[in-house]
Amino acid sequence: MIQVIGRAIDILEFVAIHNKKPIQLIKIAEHAGLSQPTTANIVKTLVEKDYLEQISRKEGYRLGIAAYRLTGTASYDQDLISASREPMENLARQLNETTLLAQIKNNKRTILHIVESEQALQVKTLMVAEVYDTATGRLLMAYLSDVELDNLIKALGLPNKKVWPGTQTIEGLKKKLKEISKNEFVQTLSIHHTVGFAVPIYQKHKVIASLSVFVPKSRYTDSHKEKISKLIHFAAKKISGQLEN
Repeated sequence: MIQVIGRAIDILEFVAIHNKKPIQLIKIAEHAGLSQPTTANIVKTLVEKDYLEQISRKEGYRLGIAAYRLTGTASYDQDLISASREPMENLARQLNETTLLAQIKNNKRTILHIVESEQALQVKTLMVAEVYDTATGRLLMAYLSDVELDNLIKALGLPNKKVWPGTQTIEGLKKKLKEISKNEFVQTLSIHHTVGFAVPIYQKHKVIASLSVFVPKSRYTDSHKEKISKLIHFAAKKISGQLEN
């Protein structure tokens, strides 16, 4: 057996038996019988591949979305997904466009649930994407705390001018994010000629996810924007309301 692979599996199994309760690095190291630096290197790789998710440095780690995809289960953020499923299906049917639910995980925009359109020409999006490149990523960034935002910028650097013009300084980036937060809405045009829309989903007055709609530029019109804006806000409010029940 290749030892490092065995250690990685042992770590995943140990985190898994604690369900969604985060486990500190020191406890993972103790269980694995490894030093903290060695454990940290293995855990870092598992985080980068989305098999583990770091909640915070103090709280530790829990299983990431990639671990759940292996088994085909939908237990990752199940309450959120359950509350979102019907409103997202209705939204996709009304617009006949792809809708998705996303969060920021490990400094990446991660899709939790997606409902695809029945259009011949569909928008295809990565399950895990760069935060700056997506409407959902930018929307969620706008509601991060100052510390969370500073840590994200430290990890990723500032956006490329081609990806997000006007955000090549911290002041410019924060100005854009403040505008998004104020409007509770963001619209983007990607370098792949896709128009994205995103709005926040709340639980207990805190933004916990983003609801998005993606449209090929070739199918986008001003009247389409008005319809999407109205329906996506309605769906997001319904999801937020269900999370409060």
